[in-house]
Amino acid sequence: MKWFDAGVNLLDGRFNAEEVIARSVDAGVDKLCAITTEPAEWDAARALHIRFPEHVVYTIGCHPHNAKVMTDDDFVRLEDYLGGEGVVAVGECGLDFNRDFSPRDVQERVFRRQLQIAVKHQMPVYLHERDAHALQLRCLDEDAAGVKGIAHCFTGQTTDMQAYLQRGLHIGITGWVCDPKRGEALREAVKSLPLEKLIVETDAPYLFPKHHRPRARNNEPAFLPSIGCYLSDLLEISAEDIAQTSYANTCRLFNIAG
Repeated sequence: MKWFDAGVNLLDGRFNAEEVIARSVDAGVDKLCAITTEPAEWDAARALHIRFPEHVVYTIGCHPHNAKVMTDDDFVRLEDYLGGEGVVAVGECGLDFNRDFSPRDVQERVFRRQLQIAVKHQMPVYLHERDAHALQLRCLDEDAAGVKGIAHCFTGQTTDMQAYLQRGLHIGITGWVCDPKRGEALREAVKSLPLEKLIVETDAPYLFPKHHRPRARNNEPAFLPSIGCYLSDLLEISAEDIAQTSYANTCRLFNIAG
């Protein structure tokens, strides 16, 4: 049974990427999408793909937390990267009005520009959103109508999920769904998620699945099968079906061979 972790912060300083990838492959998670969140990470992500081409693909983009660092030259670089081997999406991009690490107007400007670049290059978008759902939808409708993409690390309610589904997006499910308290709304939403739109991811080193044993300090791609098995019980379908469906959906979204 093969798994594809569609979202891991592989460049996080808590990780030794080589060791994390090795443990991932041993656990049956043979493909990883390394998320980038700012221009300073782009070269390192490319280097990981070059080193582990069979296992690592990556995104190119700027997280809303880091929107304030993006320059015009960075947008030019971003476009240059998009033709490169292993690049599968624009992002992680979006809006985060929960922490406001970058001014909201700057977040919106940087997000819209990334959406426009994704449309220009016919690339999927890799979306982040916190406390900005209505504006996020408006940006998508105005700047990227019909674009493919994933609502990465979705934690919202059924109505929020349906809004993304109506725009043709995939839904990224993490270990949040396993959280006894915080995951209640997401568990209810997932029950009405069409399987052809389901993508499983870890967002490691964050969101350790709380039911997993033994416990660990950091989440890892190797724990993705635990999330899949939890979803298997929740949706009453086999873990193998979860793995195969999510793997195929991720490959289709990212336009890579499965």
